[in-house]
Amino acid sequence: MTDQTVRMFVLETDQPHPDTKADRGSFGNILDDLFNDAGSQHTPPLRVETDMHYVVEDPPKHRGHVPTADEIPPETRAILITGSMYDAHGDDPWILKLLDLLRQLWHERPSLRFSGVCFGHQILCRMLGAQVQPHPNGDWELAHTELELTELGKQLFRTDQPTIQLHQMHQDQVATVPSAESTDLLGPEDKVHVWATTDHTRIQGLYLRDRLFTSQGHLGFDEDTVRREVDMRVDNGGIKNSTFAEQRKETAELKHDGILVAGAVLRFFHGEDRDIS
Repeated sequence: MTDQTVRMFVLETDQPHPDTKADRGSFGNILDDLFNDAGSQHTPPLRVETDMHYVVEDPPKHRGHVPTADEIPPETRAILITGSMYDAHGDDPWILKLLDLLRQLWHERPSLRFSGVCFGHQILCRMLGAQVQPHPNGDWELAHTELELTELGKQLFRTDQPTIQLHQMHQDQVATVPSAESTDLLGPEDKVHVWATTDHTRIQGLYLRDRLFTSQGHLGFDEDTVRREVDMRVDNGGIKNSTFAEQRKETAELKHDGILVAGAVLRFFHGEDRDIS
């Protein structure tokens, strides 16, 4: 591995719709493709090497395995956690095991950088003592969504624009920002920043220099993926307003900034965030 290679370990916390899996592979495959695309646009180009590990231990449908810290190669530079239809605030045994693993890695590997998308964002925030809960009104944030950037968000994405767009697929949300008061994994000097907000979810992503960069919005979803993921949530009863779901599906074709966010997360993984203030 060279300085122009980022070794990423993806913890897959669900499986995509079967048609999406047939077209694009697992969520880990989707993120690997996206981050390699982002790496090709980096100057100089960055190569991304991705290990993938399916962690959902919920038989008979899900026969994954939450790894031990020893199973994660020492040369791993970054942990990336995918989205999931499971509740990040739940107490499923595999979720509790995953939380224990993340706490151990955070404590024992101070040079390791952590990122997560949707469920991944929420589980990392829970690990750091933040409150994760359903939306107070039970509302969903679905499909193409405009996010208002904070000043730090503009720095992360190297833009003067006030907003970016990402696809959303969630009802649960992070309600508080982690700090030294919420966990002993953070010290008084560790300032966690919010990088974007929406009317639905105030904390759309968090950033801590050298350690944490999360996103509530999805980075690698395309139009077909969005439509299928919405349909899955309608079919399983998660989304009860089918009219709202159909309206939001019509936005799935709109252009989004997933590659922009992936590029910023990749720079973070590569250690290029020293000028972020």
